[in-house]
Amino acid sequence: MATTNTVEEAVTKVEGEAHPYAFHVSGPRNVASPNWRDIISSSWKDSNYQRTVIACFIQAVYLLELDRQENRTEANSLAPKWWIPFKYKLSQTLIDERDGSIFGAILEWDRTAALADFILMRPKGAPRAVVALRGTLLKSQTFRRDIEDDLRFLAWESLKGSIRFNIALEALKSVAENYGSNNVCVAGHSLGAGFALQVGKALAKQGIYVETHLFNPPSVSLAHSLRNVGEKAVFVWKRFRAMLPLNQVVVSSEEETQKIESLVGMKKWVPHLYVNNSDYICCSYTDPDGNEGNKDDKENVGPNTKGHVAAKLFVMSKGKQKFLEAHGLEQWWSDDVELQMALHNSKLISRQLKSLYSIPAQQQERQGKPG
Repeated sequence: MATTNTVEEAVTKVEGEAHPYAFHVSGPRNVASPNWRDIISSSWKDSNYQRTVIACFIQAVYLLELDRQENRTEANSLAPKWWIPFKYKLSQTLIDERDGSIFGAILEWDRTAALADFILMRPKGAPRAVVALRGTLLKSQTFRRDIEDDLRFLAWESLKGSIRFNIALEALKSVAENYGSNNVCVAGHSLGAGFALQVGKALAKQGIYVETHLFNPPSVSLAHSLRNVGEKAVFVWKRFRAMLPLNQVVVSSEEETQKIESLVGMKKWVPHLYVNNSDYICCSYTDPDGNEGNKDDKENVGPNTKGHVAAKLFVMSKGKQKFLEAHGLEQWWSDDVELQMALHNSKLISRQLKSLYSIPAQQQERQGKPG
C-alpha cells in the first residue's frame, strides 16, 4: 500500500508540473514569500517586488475563470497558488452576469496565514485589498463578452457602457470605503487594464485616489486613430526614445525613486503604466505630450495637469518581439525584466485624465470665496 501511495503521489506531482499555468512552472522564480523580516524592512517597498506580486494576482484572475470552465475542484485548482505565497486570500469574485464568467477578484491580506509565519502586522506598503481585473480570454465560454468589450473600447475608447465597469467600480469603491483608499489598489492587464484605468479615474473624480497598476493597457481605438492620422507605432517609439535624455527622469537607484515619490505625492491620482514598445495595443502611451521644445521641462510635466505628473510609465524594450510575447502578462514577473521608469505625460494619458485636473467654474468660485 505504501508503494501505491508513493506512485500516486509521483503521478500527481508530474501532472502538476506539466500544467503550463501552475505557479511553480510559470510563476516568478526569485520572489520570496513574506516573513517576519518584512515587519522591519518591507518587500513591498521594492517596486520590482510590487510589480511582480500584482501581476501574479491578475494571473490568478485568469486562472479563476479557467478553473471554473474546466470544473477544477478546490483540491486541484490553479488560481490559489498565485496569491497564497504572498499571504493573501480570495475575498470576492467579480462575475459577469451575462455569461457567468469571472472577470475580476478582490484579494485581501490574510492575517491568519501571516500570523502562522510570525508576521505580526501587515508589511508597510502591502495593500489591505487588491481589485484585480483580467483581460480577454479566448475561450468559448468567455469569448463573446470579452470581444464585445474589446470592440466597445475600439469604437468609443470607453468601457462605461459595459456591465463589468459598474461591477468593478462598485467593488473598488466598497473596499476603498472599508479600508481607506490608501490601503487599496486596483490592477488590470490588457482589457482589464482598460477597466482599471477608467474605474480608477471615476473614483478620482470623486476625490478618492486609489493606487492603480495598468499592464499593457489598450491604447488603440478608432477614436484615437482618427485624431492621429498618419502616426504609426514605430515612428512614435523612435520619437519617444530620442527624447529620453532631455525629457525623461530615468530611475537608476532606490534613492532616485524616493525623490520621484516625494515629487509626485498623493494629491493627484497617478496611475502606473507598464508597456512594451513592441506591443502595438499599448505603444501609443509612449507618444509624448507636445513639450519637445521645452528643454527646461526636466520632469516632462505638461500644462494639462497644472504642474502634476500624469502617470508613471514603465517601458520595456527587448528589440523585436512577437505580439503574444510583447502583450503577455508573464513578462512582468520574469527574471530578466529591464524597465525604464519615467515621470511621463503622454498625449494619450493627458487627454484621458484631463477632466481630473480641470475645475468647473462653479467650484472655482466656491474655492475663491473666504471660508
